Amino acid sequence: MTQTHADLTQMMLDAARRAGADAADALVEEGRSNVVEVRGGMLEHAERAEAVDLGLRVLVGQRQASISSSDVRPETITILAERAVAMAREAPEDPYIGLADPSQLVMGWDMDALELADPTSEPSPAALQDLACRAEAAALGVPGVTQAQSASAAYETRDIYMALSNGFSACYARTGSYIGTTAIAGTGAGMERDSDGDSRIFVADLRHPEEIGALAGARAVERVGARKPPTGAYPVLFDERISSSLIGHLLGAASGAAVARGASWLLDRPESQVLPTSLSVVEDPHRVRVRGSGVFDAEGLPTHRRAIVEDGMLTGWTLDLATARQLGMKSTGNAKRGLSGAPMPGYWNIALTQGDQTRDDLIAQMGTGLLVTSMIGSTINPNTGDYSRGASGFWIEGGQIAYPVNECTIAGSLPDFLRRMTPANDARTHLSTVVPSLLVEGLTLAGA
Repeated sequence: MTQTHADLTQMMLDAARRAGADAADALVEEGRSNVVEVRGGMLEHAERAEAVDLGLRVLVGQRQASISSSDVRPETITILAERAVAMAREAPEDPYIGLADPSQLVMGWDMDALELADPTSEPSPAALQDLACRAEAAALGVPGVTQAQSASAAYETRDIYMALSNGFSACYARTGSYIGTTAIAGTGAGMERDSDGDSRIFVADLRHPEEIGALAGARAVERVGARKPPTGAYPVLFDERISSSLIGHLLGAASGAAVARGASWLLDRPESQVLPTSLSVVEDPHRVRVRGSGVFDAEGLPTHRRAIVEDGMLTGWTLDLATARQLGMKSTGNAKRGLSGAPMPGYWNIALTQGDQTRDDLIAQMGTGLLVTSMIGSTINPNTGDYSRGASGFWIEGGQIAYPVNECTIAGSLPDFLRRMTPANDARTHLSTVVPSLLVEGLTLAGA
């Protein structure tokens, strides 16, 4: 008899209890994916994957351990639980772990209302190949593009079932579709590359592959002839493609996990000003057809819309149950977990207040400085917020793009420059993280 996801999670919980666990949570993920890559209009790689994976976390007193497997046989599940319990007994005690009290669990949830799974039929490999070929052809059709490094299209679907020994259980499905290509322009040592792609829950929401390919090609051509910018203190405009990384650093510092470890530059600044007073950061886990949505977290607690930063002021930490207990607070419903490992604080959909100026307005406003379109590496001191990253993009002179640049480093104090950002109005609102281009005055550039 074929075992359902509910059967498998219950088998894991029962096996954990027999092995000596005081509490447990179980996760089953069944995934299917198709990935197609083309080169020169011909199929280069095709991959089909199907798998059922199990994840089990057990708690023995105030000790815990997690284990995962892709073997769903009952005898394997028994061994899995026994090993997890044996591991937990050897783990150090953690006074803050524990499942949610039943009174804390979400009630009457409706994941279907979020439309996280495309009900249409899975696209065939031939259809995915056609999408990739069209994107590649569009990129190659841009004057100045010499070759396409890659073009791909993919589709995946995941069915997820979770069950906890405190009585919570839930099942839901997620789908995802992707089209992307990377174009190369120039020749020899002067070659430059850039890319574009689109990822959506519903296939019908994807941008046309011709648009994706043409934009990838245009971006690559724009980068030909790049050189190092001058060294000094200049305004820097972080393009919308990479500006979310700045807010990501802020969110990382506001995570209960970082605060509980004492490794956050926000540690001594709860409810302090972290952004200009005109800006807020809002988390909304209930947006429809957005990848970062969910009505409950990994511990079965309800999610809710909240302002992480309101009018520039940090409102508090982002917490799961364990970090909330450690810090003497309540969970914010932000627990995330994978198949192996305990829950940790994470984020749902994030949106930064958009400005009333276009990116071109900010370019004109900055006069002379750097427009950053891509970044490499990352040196962020978690305790001080000292910031240093490699960057490339375009040099701005007289409020206009003058020439492409690469091989430069941006440095500054993240806590300081976050408070003097100016946002544009160009954020893509369908993304899970909605952050517009951001202009920051007075960063240090190390170039020529």
